[in-house]
Amino acid sequence: MKLYLLKPREDLVEKDNPWNPWYDKYFGFVVRAETVKKAREYANRDAADENMGTINPWLLSKYSTCKVLKETGKPGVIISDFAAS
Repeated sequence: MKLYLLKPREDLVEKDNPWNPWYDKYFGFVVRAETVKKAREYANRDAADENMGTINPWLLSKYSTCKVLKETGKPGVIISDFAAS
């Protein structure tokens, strides 16, 4: 299995951004899965208010990115994503 890093896209326009307003939402996941599709499904299952309405942004590349994390790289924290109101 692989590790995937999922994050909201940085080029979203404000009116079409499921993470607006920013509170009570996840802004990243590191997921272990066999495929990108499965990684997106796990993130979607654990989503918060970003999943309100009919949009499921973790399933759609229009709203989120999903990249394989390689074993090599700089040591350190992979993701730390905290948002408090």
